[in-house]
Amino acid sequence: MERPTRFEHNRYVGDKRSQVVYDLDTVPDELMEELLRARTYLVFGPDTLVEAANRGYRPHASCASVDED
Repeated sequence: MERPTRFEHNRYVGDKRSQVVYDLDTVPDELMEELLRARTYLVFGPDTLVEAANRGYRPHASCASVDED
């Protein structure tokens, strides 16, 4: 799956329902499709795992263990 247009400048997207953050480069297609259908997503500024963690989000298993940015 290509990166959705609304996230073309973001790498990480969070699910407000579960407080989980996904890496758009590695997230399984079915998870991203479900998140877009539910419209319960948000992005972070700055776009890092550290910022997501600061907001209480935990990384999904598909996320890289080290924030490479």
